[in-house]
Amino acid sequence: MTQVPGPSRGPVHVVGEVVATKRIGGYRHLTLTAPGVPEAFRPGNFVAVSVDGHVARRALWVHRVRAASAFGPTLDVVVEARGEGTAWLAAQPVGAKVAVTGPLGRAFALPKEAVSCLLVGEGYAAAPLFPLAERLRERGCAVSLVVSAPDEARLLSALEARRSARSVTVLTADGSIGQRGTVAEHVDDLVRRSDADVVYAAGPTEVLRAAATAAERAGAWSQVAVETNTPCGTGLCHGCPLPVVGEDGVDRVVRACAEGPVVRGDRVRWEAL
Repeated sequence: MTQVPGPSRGPVHVVGEVVATKRIGGYRHLTLTAPGVPEAFRPGNFVAVSVDGHVARRALWVHRVRAASAFGPTLDVVVEARGEGTAWLAAQPVGAKVAVTGPLGRAFALPKEAVSCLLVGEGYAAAPLFPLAERLRERGCAVSLVVSAPDEARLLSALEARRSARSVTVLTADGSIGQRGTVAEHVDDLVRRSDADVVYAAGPTEVLRAAATAAERAGAWSQVAVETNTPCGTGLCHGCPLPVVGEDGVDRVVRACAEGPVVRGDRVRWEAL
């Protein structure tokens, strides 16, 4: 099946502003102005945000882009406070200035034809699947969306998911909402029921691997948005190695932030991650 990426413009480095901040479950949702970034964004791109007192920037998935608002074009990012840098970002108030570089990375490729697509995401890392679902629906694709998490607090935008897809499956490992279980336990059945031609996945490595291998068993294509530490976000530092198999069958290590974060699921050397 032929797939083509959309048009791309290069990243920009700008000083943006926090124009809204909201706590939802276990995450902080920030709405940012970043002139030039929303206009060039494609689903699967990310942004790198500078953190006060830290050399390494924090890479954030883009959850939503608004072409127009009272503040002009904006983008929404989802932050889980897991360390000093992300805690600092989550604490930024409305009006705070932040340095943003983006959009960065290789985006999801979109099907050339209208096909059946299964989107599988876990936790905050499911964020890029929401703008992807919108783009796929614009192309006439049948979109089934799976949102999963360890528990209800870390489930991302379950209600919004129902506006973004033809069908939605909610999974929590503890059974607090939706079906009990993990992506690995349910994904083969989900691929079968959606009759997916393409499987897209975003989340922890075990979720990506389960989705990619299920797609391969079903004869479907897969694309995965790999999440790893990206100290610079631009490929200069080579600090985000991603082991893959090249088109020629030779093992290689590429940069997750530049040659990724979206790659074909059947090209990742999962055992080396």
